Amino acid sequence: EPAILETENMLMGGPDPDTISLASVTAVTTNVSNKSKPDIKMEPSSGRPMDYQVSVTVIEARQLVGLNMDPMVCVEIGDEKKYTSMKESTNCPYYNEYFVFDFHIPPDVMFDKILKVSVIHSKNLLRSGTLVGSFKMDVGTVYFQPHQFYHKWALLSDPDDITAGCKGYVKCDIAVVAKGDTIKTPHKANESEDDDIERNLLLPEGVPAERQWARYYLKIYKAEGLPRMNTSIMANVKKAFIGENKDLVDPYVQVLFAGQKGKTSVQKSCYEPIWNEQIVFTEMFPPLCKRMKIQIRDSDKVNDVAMGTHFLDLKKISNDGDKFLPTLGPAWVNMYGSTRTYTLMDEYQELNEGLGEGVSFRARLLISLGVEILDPSSPDITSSTEVQVEGVPNISETATGKVEDFFLFGSFLEATMIDRKIGDKPISFEVTIYYGNENDGVIQPKTKGKKGDGAEEETELIHNSSEEEMDDDGDLTSVSTTPPMKPVITDNYFHLPYFERKPCIYIKSWWQDQRRRLYNSNIIDNIANKLEDGLNDVQEIIKTEKTYPERRLRGVLEELSQGCQFIALANKDHNQSGRTKLDRERLKLCLSEEAIGQQAKTMRTQVKKSTVRDKLKLAQNFHTKLRFLADEPQHSVPDVFIWMISNGKRIAYARVPSKDILYSGIDEERGKDCGKVKTIFLRIPGKKGFGPAGWTVQSKLEIYLWLGLNRQRKDYLSGLPNGFEENKLSKGPGMPSSPPISLTYMAVKQIFQLRVHMYQARSLFAADSTGLSDPFARVFFSTQSQVTEVLAETLCPTWDQLLVFENVELFGEAYELRDDPPIIVIELYDQDTGKADFMGRTFAKPLVKMADEHYGPPRFPPQLEYYQIYRGNGAAGEMLAAFELLQIGPNGKADLPPIDGPTDMDRGPILPVPLGIRPVLSKYRIEVLFWGLRDLKRVNLAQVDRPRVDIECAGKGVQSALIPNYKKNPNFSTLVKWFEVDLPENELLHPPLNIRVVDCRAFGRYTLVGSNAVTSLRKFIYRGSDKQANNWSTTEIIVVSMETEPAFKKMDTVVKLDSSEAVIKVEDDDKDEKGKKKKRKKGDEPEEEELDESMLDWWSKYFASIETLTEVYPKELESEFDNFEDWLHTFYLFRGKGGDDDDQNVTDEDRIVGKFKGSLCMYKVSDDLPRDMSFDSNLGMFQNIPNNDPVNVLVRIYVVRATDLHPADINGKADPYIAIKLGKTEIKDKENYISKQLNPLFGSFDVEATFPMDSTLTVSIYDWDLVGTDDLIGETKVDLENRFYSKHRATCGISCSYAHGYNVWRDPMKPTHVLAKLCKDGKLDGPHYGPGGRVKVENRVFMAPTEIEDENLKKQTDEHLALTVLRHWDGIPKAGCKLVPEHVETRPLLHPDKPGIEQGRIEMWVDLFPKDKTAPGPALDISPRKPKFELRVIIWNTDEVVLEDDDIFTGEKSSDIFVRWLKGQQEDKQDTDVHYHSITGEGNFNWRFIYPFDYLVAEEKIVISKKESMFAWDETEYKIPPRLNLQVWDADHFSADDFLAIELDLNRFPRGAKTAKQCTIEMVTNEAEMPLVSIFKQKRIKGWWPFVARNEEDDEFELTGKVEAELHLLTGEEAEKSPAGDGRNEPDPLEKP
Repeated sequence: EPAILETENMLMGGPDPDTISLASVTAVTTNVSNKSKPDIKMEPSSGRPMDYQVSVTVIEARQLVGLNMDPMVCVEIGDEKKYTSMKESTNCPYYNEYFVFDFHIPPDVMFDKILKVSVIHSKNLLRSGTLVGSFKMDVGTVYFQPHQFYHKWALLSDPDDITAGCKGYVKCDIAVVAKGDTIKTPHKANESEDDDIERNLLLPEGVPAERQWARYYLKIYKAEGLPRMNTSIMANVKKAFIGENKDLVDPYVQVLFAGQKGKTSVQKSCYEPIWNEQIVFTEMFPPLCKRMKIQIRDSDKVNDVAMGTHFLDLKKISNDGDKFLPTLGPAWVNMYGSTRTYTLMDEYQELNEGLGEGVSFRARLLISLGVEILDPSSPDITSSTEVQVEGVPNISETATGKVEDFFLFGSFLEATMIDRKIGDKPISFEVTIYYGNENDGVIQPKTKGKKGDGAEEETELIHNSSEEEMDDDGDLTSVSTTPPMKPVITDNYFHLPYFERKPCIYIKSWWQDQRRRLYNSNIIDNIANKLEDGLNDVQEIIKTEKTYPERRLRGVLEELSQGCQFIALANKDHNQSGRTKLDRERLKLCLSEEAIGQQAKTMRTQVKKSTVRDKLKLAQNFHTKLRFLADEPQHSVPDVFIWMISNGKRIAYARVPSKDILYSGIDEERGKDCGKVKTIFLRIPGKKGFGPAGWTVQSKLEIYLWLGLNRQRKDYLSGLPNGFEENKLSKGPGMPSSPPISLTYMAVKQIFQLRVHMYQARSLFAADSTGLSDPFARVFFSTQSQVTEVLAETLCPTWDQLLVFENVELFGEAYELRDDPPIIVIELYDQDTGKADFMGRTFAKPLVKMADEHYGPPRFPPQLEYYQIYRGNGAAGEMLAAFELLQIGPNGKADLPPIDGPTDMDRGPILPVPLGIRPVLSKYRIEVLFWGLRDLKRVNLAQVDRPRVDIECAGKGVQSALIPNYKKNPNFSTLVKWFEVDLPENELLHPPLNIRVVDCRAFGRYTLVGSNAVTSLRKFIYRGSDKQANNWSTTEIIVVSMETEPAFKKMDTVVKLDSSEAVIKVEDDDKDEKGKKKKRKKGDEPEEEELDESMLDWWSKYFASIETLTEVYPKELESEFDNFEDWLHTFYLFRGKGGDDDDQNVTDEDRIVGKFKGSLCMYKVSDDLPRDMSFDSNLGMFQNIPNNDPVNVLVRIYVVRATDLHPADINGKADPYIAIKLGKTEIKDKENYISKQLNPLFGSFDVEATFPMDSTLTVSIYDWDLVGTDDLIGETKVDLENRFYSKHRATCGISCSYAHGYNVWRDPMKPTHVLAKLCKDGKLDGPHYGPGGRVKVENRVFMAPTEIEDENLKKQTDEHLALTVLRHWDGIPKAGCKLVPEHVETRPLLHPDKPGIEQGRIEMWVDLFPKDKTAPGPALDISPRKPKFELRVIIWNTDEVVLEDDDIFTGEKSSDIFVRWLKGQQEDKQDTDVHYHSITGEGNFNWRFIYPFDYLVAEEKIVISKKESMFAWDETEYKIPPRLNLQVWDADHFSADDFLAIELDLNRFPRGAKTAKQCTIEMVTNEAEMPLVSIFKQKRIKGWWPFVARNEEDDEFELTGKVEAELHLLTGEEAEKSPAGDGRNEPDPLEKP
């Protein structure tokens, strides 16, 4: 019975035990779904290479420290470097350059790579530049950010001078994506919000903005247990001649951290090297690099190899919350890697480098880590960040704990599923815990005594007399391998015939006693395991839609809060020797986690039916937190490895964490597998295990393991079932007894019968070239196996078969067996001539009934459940089955429940699934809408000509009409057909529906074109209209008032178009209806009222209104509208074999051979279906669908722009142009390619098309090349047909207002016509227009202000009313749905060779106009207007300029000053004349600069076109922000001119001071408080502005001069009317000062 915990003592004897009050506190603590699906991944996932793409956009740099610099930015990842162009003499260069790095490496390697952004001040080609400052973080930080930093400022620091502070900022976007990741690009209208540098620093969440410098001290004391490495062949020769065998390994330790490398000294010829050195890194804290990589390497001139690698994850040894800095040890860390056998060419070398899971113990290293934060002001600090190595004193023996004897015992109860490729040579198993490895010969513990070791296959045991061993067992020799034995065949695998005699191993080993660490991990792990089980169960309940998931979740939280009480145990024996600071800190953390228990308790009371999902998420956070705590960074006893050895060769291994089998007298501390029989799967080591080779099970063991202190040994057999006799080695009289070398089972056997109910499977792997398979399943349990029948040509077999395994013998405690039975392995194969192909595997545990239990509810009979099938690590379908294991009692089989299957089927010897378990069926009718076939590819080189579609579900089916000529018209003539079929009542158990397309060739032959299995029919079930939520009573009338502005997201201003006036008013959002302005919020700048109409175009709408006038969707339009499958669905047809994991090129996309368009509808036959009058029985449920005759359509494609294209040329740019393909029409806009641009703007294109022949639009971007063919950058495909027919009306987006100008109504149908048609199609009553701006549709009345359409006629119009209804169409009952608004969609560009990784994005929209209706107007002009402007700057005077030169004659300070103006690029500088010998720093100039420019108002960018170099083919367009850069120079003949500078952003800069006195440094440093003005609104401004520079000593800004200037902005036309001269020239001359 499910245990029901009562929190309030309520009696269950009430009228209904489940009244509301009780229901809200009921908690269930036993698993509801009796499934136990062990999650076993056969293939190691780490270490396999993947595709990554890192893209970096360097936008600009600010506040660079230094004088007269020519900065460029270098981006490097690992060893790859890319540079931006160089900008001359500026401290705030603008680049906007995009770089892409592609990698194909394992994730660990990728995430440890360091990404470094540095600014270099470069003078010329000959001299390499000097570093201004750099910033670094590891790629993993970006990836887990999620995937990107957007428009963030990286703070630069100088690695050679840590006292210097900030050296400037670089603004960049960084993104890291693997295959299939998507990035959301935040759509920002203007750049101003990122200009607040402090708020937008490039740092992950939770890292403080002020990072300090810190020293990381890694002390490396000594290493033990290094493998014997004879690196040179000479050594063997030497040994042969001289007979000396020196230790042939020269170890040193190398540490990599944050891109820096440190090494210890090399200890020559030494297996137990002692270094006593510390490596000191200087790096910011917290560091942006997660891991420190520590390697023991063997120094050798020829072949310097890693012997073992350990990663220190800094997050695990520090804590931001309680503020303890990273600390570790002194403690041992264990390193794992390749096998210890020495071979010259190590096939598993990459394991020693830390890639993939180590398969053997390599060494252990004694280290400690400390961090101290530096105080940069203290004088004794060395300012460079070079890595230093220095000596440290010796460490005491006991510092890491007292050495104890440990004892490991193991017994092999069963070894089955041994891969047949291994051959039938004798097989033995070896268990090691570093001790017990044969290659190492005798290992003696350091402390006392020597120790024997099980040498060669226990033929001869070496005895070393004990010197002073105090153990009661005298001299205990270890036995680490089982005797070799020849395997016996089971069906498809071998097994070892152990029968009653089970071989055992035992090993003594010596380790520092740090069990407390493992115990604490176990306490927390045990809580987490229980929690994970419970949460999986809750998810299972939700997934299978069982009742009351909330009760189960309450039970889970209940158990969690009880479990957390045991955390207090962690506080025991904490004064043990060898405790480190980290132990104490982790103890604090653990104890503080008792709070989780409290939180769980309070959360339990809040769990309601409605909140289950949210609370489930919270509980999962608890789980992650617990798992994080359980991972112990300071190791003690190394892991246990089990190797299968065949004929002297190591074949496969398993690794068992020592904490899982560690014994403790306290249950909570004991490892979860200690003293229990456990199933272990062995796998192939290293890279060989990738791909299909790693998919076969190498061997499956049932093994009993126990690890504990030698003095706790009396308990080591306690977990085995009674009835085993020990067989020991006789040691002669008087010798104490030793552990058994084998166990013999003497008692009465426990015999079981296993019943496997295999019902069906779905979505299996396509193993044949037809895209189908011939699947059968093979079930393994213990040493037996059986197969189901083979079903031909299907991916969704329904076997409906019961397999019975008789006389299964199991060993184990009865209660253990009931709760944790052995694992059943089910493998699926594809029957082929010759050998069967492996299609996937799943694991299950049976439901166990002991002989004395009753067979009946709630546990029996078991329910069918879905099991996930894996092929490698990839999911490959699901299997529906149930498993029961029944104990055979004393009366034999008579007591077992009978097997009663359905009687009417005659399948010979095959038993069907019995009645209580098989699903209950009822009759369903399935209607199929056949619309058409699209994009069919050739089959065996012949084109498809006369296709037909076959639909099949559960053995019944229907065929479509034949399409007589696919080329001419690919639609079906008969639209709807139906068939009836018996299906399970439980919708989750519905079998898949198969769609197959065949081509009818001559002589009645059929060829399969492609197929698709619809796995879930749920979304096609017709639910009847009464269940829908539209239960409005039709009598009441609902008034929807639209008086106020629709709630837009508020921008600062909305450009509102009033069709009655030509002027555009920029109004504040908060007007009330009367049009009066409300009071302004404090601090709002009064906007200038008039905006020049000529300056506005479609782009101003796009930018100003990203939120308001046009929807800009960050993804494809169809993802917003459910793929436009409101009634017409697209089913992709597949053909060909599925791709293997190792052959990643065959993706599902490559297997698509076409699409079937249609729909399904299923309902129970018994239902009395409502029929309304206009019901057309031929169409069944598919009423009101349009006919599918061909339609001619004008397709107008607006391609707004592309962003972040993948660079195609060597120079890191591309020359993109658009290509459009629709049916037979292809447009290549090659003439209008855009030079050297990764963010090009395009325009609009018109194409004519005929549905259904041309339904897929492909928009591609190619890179233009002068020579050779043009390369595809990326492409996107749009299904136009579904858009055309969708009821969301995706033909032409509905705009917000009905107006003229650049915001014109684009649809040839006016809003009133559109509304009338929608009402007619939806059989709605309306629209009725009433006086005073009302319109009624069904029972909704909309009110909106009417507008006057034409100035002169004063004619009222209803268009605005109709438009209001259309914009709120989703609120209309029955027929309402959201209509597509005016929009721009963002589509990712993909390249067939790099599936799943975006190559850029394209912003576009498509309008569709049927040719038989009114023709649309001309296309919108979406090319941005670039109005011409002229900026005139008059420099009147300068004052208080800091002087540098000494006058040779008078010794006074004086300067020769002139003012220079940079416009965007260096080439455009203009200088005033020189004011010689200014003594006070005052200069008078009266000089005019003139700068004509093209300006994009909407983007706030100046456009410059120029050739990149002398050799460039054509001009490249650059966009730069409008910034005015004034510099005061000292005209010095000797040095390069020194300069001071000020930069003003013309859109927002501080207003100039009236006099020189009022001009202060605050105007620059305190910009946020100053009133800002824009030259584009003010047109003319005069005043004083300050010059500032950074002080070299203390990095503060200081005032270095002032300039009086006048800025005057004119449009191109005005400038022509009133010209002015440069300098003091005509016309409009200025007087000489």
